[in-house]
Amino acid sequence: MLGNYVNFLAIIVGSILGLLVKKGLKEKYKKTIMQAIGLSVVFIGGSGAISGLLNPDSEPVLFIISLVIGGIAGEIIGIENALEKVGMLIQQKVSSVGSKEHNIAQGFVTASLIFCVGTMAIIGSLESGLMDDHNILFAKSILDGVTSMILASTLGIGVIFSAGAVFIYQGAIIVFASFLEPLLTTDVIREISIIGGILIFAIGTNMLELTKIKTANLLPAIVVPVFYYILILPLFDYFT
Repeated sequence: MLGNYVNFLAIIVGSILGLLVKKGLKEKYKKTIMQAIGLSVVFIGGSGAISGLLNPDSEPVLFIISLVIGGIAGEIIGIENALEKVGMLIQQKVSSVGSKEHNIAQGFVTASLIFCVGTMAIIGSLESGLMDDHNILFAKSILDGVTSMILASTLGIGVIFSAGAVFIYQGAIIVFASFLEPLLTTDVIREISIIGGILIFAIGTNMLELTKIKTANLLPAIVVPVFYYILILPLFDYFT
């Protein structure tokens, strides 16, 4: 769990530094920084998805099916609403101690999705749990620390609370790593990476206020490739 602890602390430290920077920024600079972050997130997500799709072994239609099925499941479960409720609860608690910030929920949800959606979180947690190798999570900690500092400088204190979501998410993968390893094959991780890239792209367009996509409700799409490669594809091959 060492890598997960380091990642947790990196987000907190980065967020605190970002909050200190935020106090000295004028509103026009915050808007420009927010746009720069949004463009960066769009680029990272888009390039990640495209590089996965260009792999000759990729399934060109699977990500579409996954997003549709995942989106329906996410709407039924109400993931976006649940995350927003957690964010609003945090906002109420923070407001009760004198904070005047109004975008705490947005910061919490946006940062949590950015830090959790990606192959580094999955692979890093698996290696941490199976081999006690924390190098990937250490590298992710540096990236998340810098990102949290930039996000907190514009989105505010809500970003710091995403550290808890990351800790729980990665911690669960670490604890159940021995069970998850056989399921997360190279093919599955590649398809998850494509879907993750698309979700990150959507987060970026939301940050640029170009769209209002409920990205959290699309999160179940990440699970669909597991069922496809473990259950559906073998059955299809068997009957054909």
